[in-house]
Amino acid sequence: MDHRLARRALLRAAAAGAATSLAPFARAQDGAAAWPARPVMMIVPFPAGGGTDAFARPLSAQFSKQTGRQLVIDNKGGAGGTVGAALAARATPDGYNLFMGAVHHTIAPSMYPKLEYDLEKDFVPLTLVASVPQVVVVNPRRVEAGDFKAFRELVRKSPGRFNYGSAGSGTSHHLAGELFKQQTNTFITHIPYRGAGPALQDLIAGNVDMMFDGLGSSAAHIKGGRIKALMVSGSRRSAAFPDVPSAAEVGLPDYTVTTWYGLWAPRGTPAEVQARVVDEVRKAMASDELKAVWANQGAEFPNLTQQQFASFVGSEIKRWAAVVKASGAKLD
Repeated sequence: MDHRLARRALLRAAAAGAATSLAPFARAQDGAAAWPARPVMMIVPFPAGGGTDAFARPLSAQFSKQTGRQLVIDNKGGAGGTVGAALAARATPDGYNLFMGAVHHTIAPSMYPKLEYDLEKDFVPLTLVASVPQVVVVNPRRVEAGDFKAFRELVRKSPGRFNYGSAGSGTSHHLAGELFKQQTNTFITHIPYRGAGPALQDLIAGNVDMMFDGLGSSAAHIKGGRIKALMVSGSRRSAAFPDVPSAAEVGLPDYTVTTWYGLWAPRGTPAEVQARVVDEVRKAMASDELKAVWANQGAEFPNLTQQQFASFVGSEIKRWAAVVKASGAKLD
């Protein structure tokens, strides 16, 4: 064969090989560019009306507005958020199944000995969506205390008289109560619910005395006078509620509990689609609509990278394991 013909044949073969090797990459790029081509499902592992919903629904509406495709919320409550998490872990990893979890899911490994999923192995972390301080709230008809100091004395004098509702055993609401009991040397009976929404409704109705709730779900009810805020956790007051003292101000400098909400996808979701999801969330968070909602609920958007969020989740799992061990908290 003429050497020039041979060279052309080699070039054609090389070009064909390159095209073949680049095909998966091109398909992945095309898939990411087309996403979302249909509605996206997001499992929220708690009943409607709780803290997770308070951020998931505005985000869903803004996402749908941006992309022209609906972000459908599927509430799957039960067992402190672990039922919904298990369902999300088994969902198809195609970018059309997302999971809106929370701080509770970093507590669960220490509380539930036989989880049907592994948060770090079965999911890929996408982004931290919101971070809010927890707040101590009471039903003013059941707890006659003008401020936190009066409330603490009331609880100390009557161990076992008062109770607190939570989103379920092993949630941050539950552990916040255990920390409170430790640091104030008091006893309050824990009453677990299937989510923060039902617990909060019972608090408003006067069926439980108090809650250690995320500020996001309690904010509207505090402003409406249906429940009373006595303290926010941490060292500083919330800008949304400047009249409510911080834990440090009332003599509990180590009482720091933050309720946060994050977005995950099932392990195996294409990296290019993961990046698209994160981009859409950041775009939504930059909107005036969500900025107003987050500010109204005393929330921040930390805007972590995926790697930073993964590291944060790992550190929270370790932190809450230590809290569970020290408090002796158990499933009710």
